[in-house]
Amino acid sequence: MTAVAPPLDQPFYGAPLGAAIRRVFAKYATFHGRASRSEYWWWVLFAAVVGTALNALPTLTDGIRIEADGSMTVTGPLGVILGGIWLVWAIGTIIPTLAVLVRRLHDTDRSGLWILIGLIPLIGPIVLIVLTVQESRPGGTRFDRVHSRR
Repeated sequence: MTAVAPPLDQPFYGAPLGAAIRRVFAKYATFHGRASRSEYWWWVLFAAVVGTALNALPTLTDGIRIEADGSMTVTGPLGVILGGIWLVWAIGTIIPTLAVLVRRLHDTDRSGLWILIGLIPLIGPIVLIVLTVQESRPGGTRFDRVHSRR
């Protein structure tokens, strides 16, 4: 049984992996509205797995060598190409990652400015994790964009 996806301006509670990823890319730089726990955490998992794989590829394919002294050496065009692909991924996912985090905070009835607490070393990221695992709150609807503006 598949769940019917709600409109993009509404959170998709119980979103499957594919739908969550599509929704994050469809709302690439949308900082208004809300995101369900499943939308947010599927995106975090997907972005972490892809980012880690792309980051490891240059080393695994010998495109980058790590010397005994800990220094890294790019060993040809493969290292440059794979490193470049990782860099494009990393830069290209900064905005959607921040956007889905802000929308997740909205769903817990918090301002998107709570994202700034992540700048506090050690404690900030822990607080953000706690806030993003919390249940949705009805008051979060205040962050939904009203369609009939005049």
